[in-house]
Amino acid sequence: MKTIFNDSRPRVLLLGDYSNCHRSLYLALKRRGWDVTQMSAGSSWMNVDREIDISRSPGKIGGLKLYVRARYGDLARQMSGYDIVAIHDLNFLQLKPVRLRELFDKLKRGNGSIFYTAMSTDIAFLDMLEAKDSPLRYSEWFIEGRPSPMYLADPSAWDRWHQRDLVNYQRYALDNIDGAVSALYEYHLGMERALGADRVFYGGIPIDLEALGVKETPVSPDLTGKVKLFLGRDRYRVLQKGSDLLLEAARRVTEARPRDVEFKLVENLPFNEFKTMLNDSHIVLDQVYSYTPATTALMAMAMGHVTVSGAEPEYYDFIGAGDNRPIVNAPLDVDELTRVLLALVDDRDRIAHTSRRSREFLLKHNASDLVADRFIHAWMSKI
Repeated sequence: MKTIFNDSRPRVLLLGDYSNCHRSLYLALKRRGWDVTQMSAGSSWMNVDREIDISRSPGKIGGLKLYVRARYGDLARQMSGYDIVAIHDLNFLQLKPVRLRELFDKLKRGNGSIFYTAMSTDIAFLDMLEAKDSPLRYSEWFIEGRPSPMYLADPSAWDRWHQRDLVNYQRYALDNIDGAVSALYEYHLGMERALGADRVFYGGIPIDLEALGVKETPVSPDLTGKVKLFLGRDRYRVLQKGSDLLLEAARRVTEARPRDVEFKLVENLPFNEFKTMLNDSHIVLDQVYSYTPATTALMAMAMGHVTVSGAEPEYYDFIGAGDNRPIVNAPLDVDELTRVLLALVDDRDRIAHTSRRSREFLLKHNASDLVADRFIHAWMSKI
């Protein structure tokens, strides 16, 4: 069903969310007066805000209840009648692939254009990683063509992603979406290989300054006391993000500079609580195996903090960053990572300068209104 909207602004459904991405996009669209609905499961333990909850209760009964809601009940009605549907994941509900394909077809019949906001692992990304000509030197799965610590710790995870029914469904969904808008450089590369450049657009991760309470320019960091290191991690994805390396390096630095540095580690905090703790820091440790900064790093930059994360030249070149490249690129080796952190905490002038440049970078590349413009352009060019 291709709907025809009567005014200049189509009806939009943002279906699902990770790390507040669709929520920030929702807020930016609402401020512009768009007719937009946002539903999600709250991004698991993060419990991010949403307009309509689509969480699944535990067990087979929970799956059955969610399926009935989406196929025949309240969600069936709430997921139809839109000009644009943007799904956060090819597995847009916590259901088996056979159920997802049925519900994907229902989305196609009941709405206009279906777009994929590429912000998570999918078969296109994995296909790219294992290709002989993969453009990425490393990822959470492979490092220079060899299995990563995450892969080695649980080789069956790769097999689970390649179960026949899941692969067949995901390839089917990719064949039948109208386009994809990527949130990260790595996922953009995977989408281009799978869909072709004409169906893929870069959006980026939107950071809502109003929701963070940092719409106005943050004050300069107070560096008269100890330098505050902060690591907020997902205890279920330690090896995926490399936060084991970040934790060890932070501990070494704290032991080497006990009078000058303090370190705080938090795990699996709800999103709104996490935001408050994030702001009480100078240097935020994000992740290791990414070419790009993700949501935690970008929120910290909006607050005017230094971030240690993925920041490869390919990413900077891709987004047209110019000479403002303030993210501290995290080495994949804990000894080198420790040296990088020591050099940073020992140079408070550098911390102050990088904090200002980080805020400037965020405003230029990831402010939610700017990212919303990219999404709008992508959607309107394909509907």
